[in-house]
Amino acid sequence: MTGISDSFQRPINYLRISVTDRCNLRCIYCMPEEGVALLSHRDILTYEEIYTVAKVAAGLGINRVRLTGGEPLVRLGLTELVRILAGLKEINDLSLTTNGILLAQYAAALKKAGLRRVNISLDTLKPERFRRITRCGELEDTLKGIEAAHAVGLEPVKINMVVMDGVNDDELIDFAHKTIEDGWHVRFIEHMPVTEDESINLVSVKEMKRRLDILGKMEPVKMDVGNGPAKYYRFPGARGTVGFITPITEHFCYQCNRLRLTADGKLRPCLLSEEEIDLREALRSGASSDEIKRLIEKAIACKPERHYLSEGKKRNGRPFSQVGG
Repeated sequence: MTGISDSFQRPINYLRISVTDRCNLRCIYCMPEEGVALLSHRDILTYEEIYTVAKVAAGLGINRVRLTGGEPLVRLGLTELVRILAGLKEINDLSLTTNGILLAQYAAALKKAGLRRVNISLDTLKPERFRRITRCGELEDTLKGIEAAHAVGLEPVKINMVVMDGVNDDELIDFAHKTIEDGWHVRFIEHMPVTEDESINLVSVKEMKRRLDILGKMEPVKMDVGNGPAKYYRFPGARGTVGFITPITEHFCYQCNRLRLTADGKLRPCLLSEEEIDLREALRSGASSDEIKRLIEKAIACKPERHYLSEGKKRNGRPFSQVGG
């Protein structure tokens, strides 16, 4: 493994792979209620094609892989993909982001196949509000998924909460209490204006911290697993942690270490850019490993320095369900 950096000297070692654009929820900040036009089955990369990309990327220095969607667990046979990716000796951190609805069903098999850990999206602890935010989900299913992940050892289980003004920001204290009482690892995420719905106002991390002061002074901590953008803290006496992710007020582009492979085989250097390198066409045209390697290197070379959401620039193009969030 040689390692590789982009033109801004940022080491690139993390690949997020969207395995499907389909999802069993319709969360208000991610997808319109009617859903989006779905990719056809033939347009989606096969597991063998995903493995080929991951193997070449691993040879370039990628050692962390995260499976995303859509909702990755709606794709049949995902445990087989986990198994073959886990067999890549260069990959030392194989993880999954999920809404947890199906996790209780698959957690044990995923762990056995080689999955290390999970991040679970959960934006409320109130059943009725869960149905409103997701438009079709049941809170109990996600809570069962969290329990199952703990039971089989997919640790640390990280809970991602997108904090939305007037929607769920009144639950900040409730989620923080879960880190103290139940040992949860909760990450509060600033809402990103990436859909056509502009009715959700930003709750900054600075404001989140102000509201959480009532629970005591948070001390910085370092998580043993993961190298993402979150900054972690712990309340006095807490077994769990509170993390903050600030894509808007304190963007972390300067330390971005990732590439994204879309469900239909496009390699994206940046989540918020429409720049894409077509790997699917190359794969299906019989490209050699060296040719795939050069395309990955091209994607890394064209990573932009940063996004401009804080300056009011809007993201256009494909929905997050196709690019992996």
